[in-house]
Amino acid sequence: MGNRVPTLEDVAREAGVSRATVSRVVNGVRNVSPDIQRSVRDAIARTGYTPNQAARSLVTRRTGAAALVLSATDGAFAARVFSDPFFGRVVDGVLPVLRERAIQPVLLVAESERARTQLVEYLRRGAADGALVVPLDDADPLPAMLAAAGLPTVLFGRPRDGERYGFVDLDNDAGARLAAEHLWATGRRRPATIAAPVTAPAAAARLDGFRRALAARGVTDVPVVRGRFTVDSGRRAMAELLRDHPDVDAVFAANDMMAEGACQYLRERGVDVPGTVAVVGFDDSAAARRSHPRLTTVRQPVEHMAAALAGLLVEELEGLRPGPASRVFEPVLVVRESA
Repeated sequence: MGNRVPTLEDVAREAGVSRATVSRVVNGVRNVSPDIQRSVRDAIARTGYTPNQAARSLVTRRTGAAALVLSATDGAFAARVFSDPFFGRVVDGVLPVLRERAIQPVLLVAESERARTQLVEYLRRGAADGALVVPLDDADPLPAMLAAAGLPTVLFGRPRDGERYGFVDLDNDAGARLAAEHLWATGRRRPATIAAPVTAPAAAARLDGFRRALAARGVTDVPVVRGRFTVDSGRRAMAELLRDHPDVDAVFAANDMMAEGACQYLRERGVDVPGTVAVVGFDDSAAARRSHPRLTTVRQPVEHMAAALAGLLVEELEGLRPGPASRVFEPVLVVRESA
């Protein structure tokens, strides 16, 4: 074709179908057989055809973009997002799914009331077809604001009672039970926990699951200190636990970074891990593998969960389901050297 820009007609000739069929495939119309769709996509790849997004939007009333929104309400947005590997893992999971459907991700942040209002107005004007929201706080008003604006919205984490959104989540209660059962099975009888901030979406489930599993074994007094998902907060929490409960023999931390901080503090104080105090984390992130000793932890398959998050939004945008849907993943205990 030389330097000429490939057209729909070129794709149609290459695929051996009509121009209208190519248009239906390009615009995501569903009444085209899978074999023809594959033939057309192969022809698009061979010809180098690029759909005109502006013209396509007129037909589909879609922008071809999805917002990936990181949202917080407590003012600690930057410190949490740029220090915690969790958010990079979410992006790694989301991107391949969106790219497979030729959907462009738009990364947005909402760290204040003003930012949330501006973000909703930006999306209301047609900047994206839907939103993937990763809230840092259980009481975040942003999902309700997006839903009120009529924007398809899917959450990473279970919504509050009474709210109906699509979501993906981990069975956090079951994950905490795995940690408690492992510590009990290895002979620990004086456990404590470094819990998540009270406003964190998974905080209550991880704390309650740990406590209930121990209560079933007769342990009803479990010391609790709350951290902030950071290594430093894990260090401070461990210092407080040792000061107030010097006989503690096990610690369950609500994420790996706090568990890593606990291990650092114990090592500096000459306390053997796991000989004297066993430590279990949560997430199975990079922090679990760099910690000394390497962490026993509850695996949260963040990349797979994020891929499912994007998949739920794509299904909603393409009309493949009538309303919000959810998917809950099962945790797995990964045993390493710390417990």
